Amino acid sequence: MRIPVLYHALSVFALWASTSDAQQQQQPRIALKLNSAAHEKQQADPNFIANLIQKAEPQGFRFSAPRVSVNPLIAPQRSANISARVAGVERRNTGLQVPNFDAWYQIQVGSEGAQARSVDSPAANTTGTEEPRLALPKNILDLIHELHKLPEVESAHALHPGPPPAVNPNDDPRSVNQGYLDAAPKGINVRYAWGFPGGDGAGVNIVDMEQGWNLNHEDLAAAGITLISGHNAYWFSHGTSVLGEMFMVDNQLGGVGIVPAAKGRVVSQHRDDWSYSTPAAILDAVAHLSFGDILLLEAQEYDPVSGVYYWPVEVADANYEAIQVATALGITVVEAGCNGANDLDQYISLSGKRIFDRSSPDYRESGAIMVGGANSWVPHTRWYGSNYGSRMDVYAWAEGVDTAETDDVTGTENWYTSWFGGTSGASPIIVGAAAIIQGISNATLGVKMGPLELRSILATNGTASDNPAVDRIGVMPDLQAIIDSLFGSDGQTPDLYIRDHVGDSGDTTSGAVSASPDIIVRQQPLADPEAALGPGSGTENNPALSEAVQAGRDHSIYIRLLNRGNAAASSATTTVYWSEPATLVTPNLWHEIGTVSFPHSIPTDNTLTISGALPWPAASVPGTSGHYCFVALAGALHDPVPAVPTTSFPDFVKFIRENNNAAWRNFNVISAPPSLPSSNSSTPVPPPAFHNLPVTIPGAFDAPREFTIKAVGSLPPQGSQVRLRVPRALARSLGIKGAYGDGGEGEEAMVVVGLPPAAGTVVLGRGELPAGSLARCELQVRVPEGTYEVQGGVDFALMQEWEGVEVGRVTWRFGAAGGL
Repeated sequence: MRIPVLYHALSVFALWASTSDAQQQQQPRIALKLNSAAHEKQQADPNFIANLIQKAEPQGFRFSAPRVSVNPLIAPQRSANISARVAGVERRNTGLQVPNFDAWYQIQVGSEGAQARSVDSPAANTTGTEEPRLALPKNILDLIHELHKLPEVESAHALHPGPPPAVNPNDDPRSVNQGYLDAAPKGINVRYAWGFPGGDGAGVNIVDMEQGWNLNHEDLAAAGITLISGHNAYWFSHGTSVLGEMFMVDNQLGGVGIVPAAKGRVVSQHRDDWSYSTPAAILDAVAHLSFGDILLLEAQEYDPVSGVYYWPVEVADANYEAIQVATALGITVVEAGCNGANDLDQYISLSGKRIFDRSSPDYRESGAIMVGGANSWVPHTRWYGSNYGSRMDVYAWAEGVDTAETDDVTGTENWYTSWFGGTSGASPIIVGAAAIIQGISNATLGVKMGPLELRSILATNGTASDNPAVDRIGVMPDLQAIIDSLFGSDGQTPDLYIRDHVGDSGDTTSGAVSASPDIIVRQQPLADPEAALGPGSGTENNPALSEAVQAGRDHSIYIRLLNRGNAAASSATTTVYWSEPATLVTPNLWHEIGTVSFPHSIPTDNTLTISGALPWPAASVPGTSGHYCFVALAGALHDPVPAVPTTSFPDFVKFIRENNNAAWRNFNVISAPPSLPSSNSSTPVPPPAFHNLPVTIPGAFDAPREFTIKAVGSLPPQGSQVRLRVPRALARSLGIKGAYGDGGEGEEAMVVVGLPPAAGTVVLGRGELPAGSLARCELQVRVPEGTYEVQGGVDFALMQEWEGVEVGRVTWRFGAAGGL
């Protein structure tokens, strides 16, 4: 079998000259996002954007409206379809705010004079790789910067092709050796995974987004890979090698892909109208994928700040928003970390933010798995061209990758290479690992994992690089360690969960509803917990089984678990914590009560199983009687208690969204009116008194962050009254309107704001809260006397959101005790 080297050391430059000249004939397009007011003006006046460009024109440019072409960045029908799908996710409480893709436009600017045709500018090559160092034309970069300064513009960046993130650094052929399939620490242990049902990727859909492929290659044709949309246009060799790593058919030819039974498709950044658009390609792929499927982004991007190439695609805002939509819909996105040799933690955006630095409050979470590259030998060191930093989740081989190959000119169908690499070579290896885990989970448990849960599994079960503190590229997944931990060596595993709310089926995208019916606090131990709280008790779906906590006395806590896995959960335990009532119960507020075990294994048929009593002695009970918030973390053999992030708030938000082993109960039952002063028959009966309910509104534990506080009311509109007392400083921070003084001076003095009792969800305020802040507030609620006789009750809640995601709430329910 012929395995040519394909003159790669020179071809990086030669192919750039041959394939990319055709891509450079026009001035680069610009992606432009308007704010809502400016978007409305563009809809009313088609010349509005053209006039903006004239206003922003850099020195030396002269633009005229007829030379400015303005079109939607995302086709209106595609935008509407995506919005409809994400709206369904919102109804399942993930809290995602749908990006307004209608406000994004693609702009083609024709300049007068000698600069009508523009080619990429060379830039200093600081990567140490043999890739050409590319940069945007200066005139376009200057225009992007000037547009970004305008108040009407939320974002601007280039839409311009460049080479995908691959490097083939030398010409020396070597023997075919798919070492990345081998056991750790050398490879990711694919051969071990193939021994499990679904370990070949069966049942998983994968889409590769880039610029071109040879789908007729002899080791790919039988895989039946099809093009979703766009033109199969350029860089065929690159795309063929990427597909080969994943899909080479298990036959007598060439090698074998990591997941040969997965279903592969491709989508091109060169759209059907020959425009170049990464976000449009991403959203077109999303339209053809479902929860648990995988999207691979084999692309690089121009930095909107410097104009230099070789940055992860999410550096551009439109790409970031498209990726965020994909992960919100449960699609795992694997993103090449790219080949610029850049420290991503040091990157500062046009808005002055460190968007890739996980330790920064500016960090923005797309949900994608970002992949770095390492050398193939053990111990693995960072490949010299790979970007690096805290944003990198995982790494894989970035050199010596054996896979399919083709010729960019003639389309040869029987070539192979042993020298594919870069983060383009690393990323398909990670896609293969992700697809294997999804395939085994689907085959053994009947469920697939959410993207954040899957990312956490891949990033915490693997081979460290030679010097993690220096390399900063994450770990290389070890499939044997992952499979044995998650599924057991026989492929059978439990999937424990504790319900967030009545009706929760254990899915990992339900959000922080904080109304678990399975955390139960009683003032006296139960003689027969199984009869009182277990199957057949009639209390299976009752969220109001807890009693108020009383200072100075012992209490007993009971936990109920279910198991939707295919193996019984043995040695199951749950650790329980208490916190004062708060809209956001972060780990710094938790106080451990203890750990409770279960009298027998948790069966596989979703049967509710009740624990023994967890004693909560009087000495450790808070000194003030009332209702408290509780957190429970459950685990068992092969389904361990999840690790709680305590240093990064974004990681903590991911934790509460993605773990069905954790549940919150910020849910309080009020079944009797507050006591009233005695009166004689001659005194008019006073109106019902207010319940005075303490509640804390915290900031994040790691950095100042912006939060939104909402009130959710369904109280009787007649006769109900709700007020919230908050510190004046909190009212200022949140921009609360209509607050009036409650006596006292200074920022710690309390002010009062009235809230609608029955208006559904309303925004109380939005603003930045200091790190570690704890604003002590009081909710005052008055309801009609008849409310306490209502079966089922009525609710009032305070909810806290961060970046559109609900991160906690406290709910008070008013009604008859027996019917709650």
